[in-house]
Amino acid sequence: MTMKKHILLIGGYNKTLALSNSLIKKGYQVTAVNKNYQHCQKLAEINRLGVIFGDGTKPYILEEAKVHTVDIAIALTQKDEINLVICELCKKKFHVNKTVTLIDDPKKVDFFYSMGVDSVVSAINAITNIIEQQALLDQITTVIPAGAGRISITEVVIPESAETVGKKLMEIDLPTDVIIGCIIREGKGLVPRGDTRIQSGDELILISSDHQEQATKQLIGDE
Repeated sequence: MTMKKHILLIGGYNKTLALSNSLIKKGYQVTAVNKNYQHCQKLAEINRLGVIFGDGTKPYILEEAKVHTVDIAIALTQKDEINLVICELCKKKFHVNKTVTLIDDPKKVDFFYSMGVDSVVSAINAITNIIEQQALLDQITTVIPAGAGRISITEVVIPESAETVGKKLMEIDLPTDVIIGCIIREGKGLVPRGDTRIQSGDELILISSDHQEQATKQLIGDE
């Protein structure tokens, strides 16, 4: 049985509130860092959520949050530049395996990747109150609807029984508005190409609008 990952959420009260609830329900170990004391008090009411009061750009605060034990660090503040600082600290100083950030300016995506951020999620408008749990299928682990366009980022785990196992991505008839943004295989992120073959146990990161359920069923062989 695979041990659930330790996830660190930094900043972003509303997003942290919803995302932490979703992740904890799925068995993940979650710690939140927030520099607003009142927000920390509210977050502390969530069962099994570790809460650290402080500025996530300060190394000693990250150390207090046990960043050395973290598998994924997610920067959720309202300022892109602060999110970049947080991701750089986590990656370069503390060697966190994966860093993720939400950004408001889509023009910064390539720059953030060039600076070493592992996953950059952009939305044209500020993301507010948009992280929610969707009990779609057991294979879905996280859904982040982004902005008014309801763009979703969904993680789908491919079971051994899926008909798509062994197929190339180009052989799978996905809806036109569904993109496979990344494949996580044995803990490593892969950039998907048309000739990439799906393996059982792969975690596929789907970016989609309103055909998420159909795409998910196609990927896991539930059609």
